[in-house]
Amino acid sequence: MAKPHADKRVLKRPKKSEDDQRGGKHRRKKNHGEDVSQGSPKDQEGGHAPAERSKGLVSEDMYTYRETSMYDKLLTSLKSGHKSLYVTSGRRHGEEDDCDSEEDEYIDSKVDDQSQSEDSSFEGGCDESAGNHAIVNELLDSGIISAKDKGAGAESENDNEAIDSDGEDLLEGHSTTNGAGTDYMSSLNAHLGHNLSKAEVDDLSNKKWKYIWEVPAVDMSNSKWSGTGECFMKDDGMNYVYGLKPSLYKHWLDSHKTSGGSDFQMSKEMAFLSICESYRDILHCNKRPFYHKGHREDSSIMDGYIMHSLNHIFRSGVLVTKNDEKIAKLEEPGHEELLFNDSFRDHGFTRPKVLILLPLRSIALRVIKRLIQLTPSNRKVNVEHMDRFTDDFGSGEAEENEVTALSKKSSKPSDYHALFDGNNDDHFMIGIKFTRRSIRLYSDFYTSDMIVASPLGLITKFGEAEVEKEKDVDYLSSIEVLIVDHADVIVMQNWSHVETVVQKLNRLPSKQHGTDIMRIRHWYLDGHARFYRQSIFLGYYINQEINALFNRQFVNYKGKVKLVCDYKGVLPKVILQVKQIYERFDTKSVEEVNRARFEYFAQKVFPKIHDSVQGGIMVLVSSYFEFVPVRNFLKSQNASFCQLGDHTKQSDISRSRVWFFEGKRKMMLYTERAHFYHRYKIRGIKNLIIYSLPERKEFYPEILNMLDESGSMTCTVMFSRYDQLRLERIVGSSAAKRMITSDKGVFVFC
Repeated sequence: MAKPHADKRVLKRPKKSEDDQRGGKHRRKKNHGEDVSQGSPKDQEGGHAPAERSKGLVSEDMYTYRETSMYDKLLTSLKSGHKSLYVTSGRRHGEEDDCDSEEDEYIDSKVDDQSQSEDSSFEGGCDESAGNHAIVNELLDSGIISAKDKGAGAESENDNEAIDSDGEDLLEGHSTTNGAGTDYMSSLNAHLGHNLSKAEVDDLSNKKWKYIWEVPAVDMSNSKWSGTGECFMKDDGMNYVYGLKPSLYKHWLDSHKTSGGSDFQMSKEMAFLSICESYRDILHCNKRPFYHKGHREDSSIMDGYIMHSLNHIFRSGVLVTKNDEKIAKLEEPGHEELLFNDSFRDHGFTRPKVLILLPLRSIALRVIKRLIQLTPSNRKVNVEHMDRFTDDFGSGEAEENEVTALSKKSSKPSDYHALFDGNNDDHFMIGIKFTRRSIRLYSDFYTSDMIVASPLGLITKFGEAEVEKEKDVDYLSSIEVLIVDHADVIVMQNWSHVETVVQKLNRLPSKQHGTDIMRIRHWYLDGHARFYRQSIFLGYYINQEINALFNRQFVNYKGKVKLVCDYKGVLPKVILQVKQIYERFDTKSVEEVNRARFEYFAQKVFPKIHDSVQGGIMVLVSSYFEFVPVRNFLKSQNASFCQLGDHTKQSDISRSRVWFFEGKRKMMLYTERAHFYHRYKIRGIKNLIIYSLPERKEFYPEILNMLDESGSMTCTVMFSRYDQLRLERIVGSSAAKRMITSDKGVFVFC
């Protein structure tokens, strides 16, 4: 239920007497060392009684008592960052300052300086109470805020906004209304314009999401979209509820035709865009990536979220520009009245609105290049720092030729080369700003519209902010669209970094950063931004960590949509005739899985291989957290083993592979992450023990097909009912359900 609108009263600017005007001029000429008015913030902090209220400024009935709100708390927390905030905070509580004091003159100059240096045409805010309307009039009279300040720190004329007022509010001929009567052509305004009630906020904070509807996914016979709340999609999975700017749509359509595509309206690009435009959280973890010959599917999804991001940024800018024009007209000479209402609340704390997390520079290169391609031609007359970007994120022409030559000679699979042959650095962060006719790469984060980064790149910034007090990460305070692409690759890096980034998003800023607080949306001030943020997770597969983050940490009031898949499994890809024995161990809860798994290995599996004379035993573990206790256990048992883990040195890896092949070591302890980054072909494997199933289903047949055919080959797999997500990708969804629920604990596949 939305908050009731504030009393929209027309407030007349108070007229000052000639004495007041003359006094104000004289007071502005005082030196800094002289005393200022008694009602200054300094005196109020010291406990002195406020000065007598200035006559004719504000009527007494406008200063009614009300409880301290999040807005007041925010002003209190930010007042040290900017003195104008302090003045505003004091007057909000009815504490009157002398508006013509030397203090105000100092503040006025500081505000003007910040407005010019902070390129933030999308920043600012507005308050709803009548008392705050009066405050704005006072600030206007005193010179503390100006038209430029009220215009959200607009850029210079040459730089101007990242948008244009072309009158393209809706894409005609494509309007779609859902059953609830919500026009998704204005989905952005409908989403951000809604004010949550306290009851809704309390419900979202403790909500257990229930997926109550399913719709078949486009071109994926084994998948369905499942969602919470009311279904907004048609039964065929196609429901074009988008509100693209016509210039964006036309350019995208032309690009689609140029690339040889047809039937754009029924394409995967449009299907995924329609889901994005619902502003629900999205979990799509069955996307065939480009490095697995899934270029068409991967590109379709990428196009969808890029267009959604551009549309979000441009439409947000259109709203800001139109409001700036309205306010400018109200401040023209001859106008004695100002109108403040909800329509002017169009800002967050800072400018960046979209954050895209990617695992590697080569993937960021691919995404940003496509972003530039999909930007209409009139908006990219100049792409600044493109050469620098290509050098930083590309591998260079000479290196590419060398990499291609090495790829032809290498025995590693083609998907490995497709993913890692480019610039595989995982530490980067770049800001992107859209102006009227240019795209600025490497823009300052506070003046950027979009930030593209790796989780590690952001973690580094967090560390710098903790060490150096002058640095901060407040540019993440107003992120409204979060996109995590190739989440499966990030899992192989360090998923905890993503969890940390999510926790840092949408926090109240530590400084003002030149923001006009009178234009900030109320739900930002109330600390409710996380309920409005849309989070889109995309990857090749889903695991417990991704699932837990999506279900527990994302509380978008619009709801959630996720892809539910029926897997066929990869057992047919095992070429060798290997006897695969699956042994289930029981555990009471997910928290006890690791302990139960280790105990089952130590008590049931290890005694069999320890007493065996035959060597060539590989123990495959999925993560480093499982690797460490198994390694320590084998050392304690004086077992003959070598290790090939995440942090094993190259020299030790080569020696371990030779020892294992020659039989000098009976066992090899191998991690999935080491296989992901190196894709070693291990020789001499006679028996395989899978301590924990691999996350990536293609690794299962790949490693089994390494077994030595000269002797009897066996494969023992340990699993629990909490491994269902991994299990169904390998043995198939139907078989996995039987294995999880069956009374039997041992299953054999040949």
